[in-house]
Amino acid sequence: MKWATRIGRFAGIDVYIHATFPLLFVYFGFVYWAETGTFAGVVTGLALIAALFVCVVLHEYGHALTARRYGIGTRNITLLPIGGVALLEKMPKDPRQEIVVALMGPAVNIAIAAVLFLFLSITGRPGALFELSAAPQSFLVSILYANIFLAVFNLIPAFPMDGGRVLRAVLALRTDRVQATRMAANIGQTLAIGFGILGLFFNPFLILIAVFIWIGAAGEASAVEIESNLYRQPVGRAMITDFQTLAPDDPLARAIDLTLGGSQKDFPVVDRGIVVGVLTQAAILRALRDLGPQGRVGDVMGPPVTAHISDRLTVLLENLQDGQTRLICVLSGDRLVGLVDLENITEFLRIRQALRDR
Repeated sequence: MKWATRIGRFAGIDVYIHATFPLLFVYFGFVYWAETGTFAGVVTGLALIAALFVCVVLHEYGHALTARRYGIGTRNITLLPIGGVALLEKMPKDPRQEIVVALMGPAVNIAIAAVLFLFLSITGRPGALFELSAAPQSFLVSILYANIFLAVFNLIPAFPMDGGRVLRAVLALRTDRVQATRMAANIGQTLAIGFGILGLFFNPFLILIAVFIWIGAAGEASAVEIESNLYRQPVGRAMITDFQTLAPDDPLARAIDLTLGGSQKDFPVVDRGIVVGVLTQAAILRALRDLGPQGRVGDVMGPPVTAHISDRLTVLLENLQDGQTRLICVLSGDRLVGLVDLENITEFLRIRQALRDR
């Protein structure tokens, strides 16, 4: 995510803080100063906010580690002023698995609340649970109630929040995934309008949440629609067939000439009719800086990512969207017959949409 800074890596997952996140502490610093008028009150209040976001990170790890059990990785977790986002590589296609992944986030918050409840009960202060303003234990009580709120709030059926994902999965048990997503997105956007109206009168943060839900619901619905349009389409329908290739012994100067002489930015590297590598635009620029125009293509090329001409476009789209490759070489047997990149898939979808509109 843009404007985000990495703060650490835990359980194999990078955690980022968005550049706007400190604004949350500035805002609440003013709020606590207005309420208490003391430096100690501000520090205590901000410590509560920090502890709350630790719980938010644990919530996101609930999703991420559960998804890992189903073979789905998590690219990163990012903290925003309105909460956290675990960017999974994909959501489970099995509705039952999606329900489990979605529920594990709120389940973590319920577990934290239960541990705090037991601690307060064992230490002989159960009455503090009903006295939020009382004594030093009120800090723990506030965290307890905040986790209950997080669990309940995230279970609101506003797609793409956790409750909305559960709703989509339940609907997908009775209809196809595209229709289920469309219905869940419509419900989510309707609730987003409600949050926005409430935000105008009560809490401006609800407006930010409303915007997040509206954009997220539209984005998820569009992504599933695209996946559906590509599901039965073979790679051969959308591949680029007019392309240039390089040989391992070619100088980088030839890659420069091909780049400037056409629109192609990334090149398959072919040796005796066999694809042996890929030279991307970024690799060309790095190699020119380090080796100059006479450097060998074979010394700087990366490993090729290949697909068969009869493979489905959805599989290639997932590989391109994970950011680990920019170009997929399409083979018929061992022979290179085409290329696929994100731009070409986008053009293919636009053409199909124009034909449907007609």
